[in-house]
Amino acid sequence: TKSKKPAPKPAEPSGISPTKIVLIVVGVVLVIAAAVGIMSALDSGDDAAGLNQTQPVTISGDVLPPLPEDPAAADPALGIAAPVADGLSFDGSAVSTESSAPHLLVFLAHWCPHCQREVPVLVQWEQSGQVPEGLDVTAVSTGVDRSRPNYPPSAWLEGEGWPWPVLADSPTSEAGMVFGLTGFPYMVLTDAEGNVVWRHSGEITAEELTAAINGALPSIA
Repeated sequence: TKSKKPAPKPAEPSGISPTKIVLIVVGVVLVIAAAVGIMSALDSGDDAAGLNQTQPVTISGDVLPPLPEDPAAADPALGIAAPVADGLSFDGSAVSTESSAPHLLVFLAHWCPHCQREVPVLVQWEQSGQVPEGLDVTAVSTGVDRSRPNYPPSAWLEGEGWPWPVLADSPTSEAGMVFGLTGFPYMVLTDAEGNVVWRHSGEITAEELTAAINGALPSIA
C-alpha cells in the first residue's frame, strides 16, 4: 500500500500586507503635513504661538530723504510731513506710526549690537521718568533676519521689558526705508502735526535724547 504524502502547506503571502501598506501611507501623509506646517510657520516668521516676527505694512505719504552721514550736515527731512506706516505688532494688534501727539519712532534691528545696547538705555529712560510729558513712543522692528543673532526680535524686546508699542516691519523693511533709515538704532521725531523735527542714527544717552527732544519740541519741554 502506497503511503500518503502529507498535504502541502498553504503558501504564505509574500510582500507587505495591505494593512501595513495603509499604515505606511498614513505615516507618510502625516510627515508631509507636519513638514508643510513647519515651512508655513517659517515663511511667516512664526516662532512662537500667535507671534509673527514680520507683518504686512501699508505706507502712505512720501519717502523721506536719507539722513546725511555727516552729523553737521543739515537734515533735508526737517519740516517735511512724515510718511505713515500702518501695520501690526508681533501678536497681530494694530500699530501705526501716525499720532496726534509728538511722536518718537525708534527703528531697531535684533542683530545690531548698538540696538542691543540702546534698548536697555531707553527702558531705563522710561522707568526714570525722563520721557517728556505728552510724547508718544513706538518701536519699529525692522531688518529682521532669522539667520542673524538675537532672533527672534519679539523675545528680545519682551526680555528687555520694552514698554511701548512695537510695529513689526514687513520682510522687505518697507517702514524703515520710507523713513530714510541709514543705520541702527535710528530715531525719527515728529511734532503733533506729523512733521519731522529731528532724526538721529546711532547710540544716544538718555540725557542727550531728552535734551534733543526738548530742543526740537520746546512746547513739551
